[in-house]
Amino acid sequence: MTTTSEPTPTDAVPAGRPTTVPTDPDAPVAWAEPDEAYSRLPSVGPYPVEIGSALITMVEPRPGHERAYNRWYEDDHFYGGAMAMPWMFTGRRWVAPRELQLLRRPLDSVIAQPVTLGPYIAVYWITKGRQEDHMRWTVATNQRLLPDGRVYLDRDHVFTAFQRYLGVSYRDAPSPDGPARPRDIHALDYPYQGLVVEVVDAPAEAAEPGGAGVAGVLDWLRAERAPRVLAVPGVAMGLYFTPLPLPENRMSYVKQVEGLDRRVTVLWFLEADPRSVWEDAFAGAAEQAAAGGAGRLELVAPFLPTIPGTDAYVDELR
Repeated sequence: MTTTSEPTPTDAVPAGRPTTVPTDPDAPVAWAEPDEAYSRLPSVGPYPVEIGSALITMVEPRPGHERAYNRWYEDDHFYGGAMAMPWMFTGRRWVAPRELQLLRRPLDSVIAQPVTLGPYIAVYWITKGRQEDHMRWTVATNQRLLPDGRVYLDRDHVFTAFQRYLGVSYRDAPSPDGPARPRDIHALDYPYQGLVVEVVDAPAEAAEPGGAGVAGVLDWLRAERAPRVLAVPGVAMGLYFTPLPLPENRMSYVKQVEGLDRRVTVLWFLEADPRSVWEDAFAGAAEQAAAGGAGRLELVAPFLPTIPGTDAYVDELR
């Protein structure tokens, strides 16, 4: 049976904003007291179509809460807790059924114990030059969501951080004179069939003054690791990030970020199911990192895209 729902004239009016509601329900709402900040703030500061940072959040729903968590995140939090906020210009969710969780390495990962924790991951791009603006808004919003009863607490953050963008390696680099190809900004909108998250930490001493730290890991990834991975058919691009510290007024259920100044996160976007390229591109990641000398692999984890509005894969997480 087909059902329809039409909003009342006040459905789009934020609580607490005085309005004049027109007698004609099809007429636009007239704001009695417009907020000047909404016209002033967009008129200043940078607004390039470029990635400046990302929110990467890998989460473990508690046993028995998988379906409820998935519905809350897809129906509410993906939008109300992320996409509706300024300067976050795209996002996508991914899921790891049990079969993919069992491919993860290393078993002694410092990120997740056991390494299979965190079947869901969401990734969002934030406009270059607007990280602090976005952070202020998101902290304020999340401080409101909790007392409003819009935070699902039966889940645990495994690997959640805002991360500064360091660049991209392409298999087929876009060119102004060449055919159109997906760029880094398109990675969350293009229908990629898989995502692999790879995290490499430089040795602790490398994060000290004068050490190679993040730069050393990034150089190795670009020069040695990326050419191997991108040579495997089905791997399209790899985007590099490094964690940013969370503000002191963050929500209490999100722990402070580890690995600052020495961790690089790579998001590999795939045109194929991760299982079809795993052996050639990712199974040897730990050994390659060790041989390269730049750091230690702390996570390599494959995911499939979720299907929004469904509970696909929920019954395959355990």
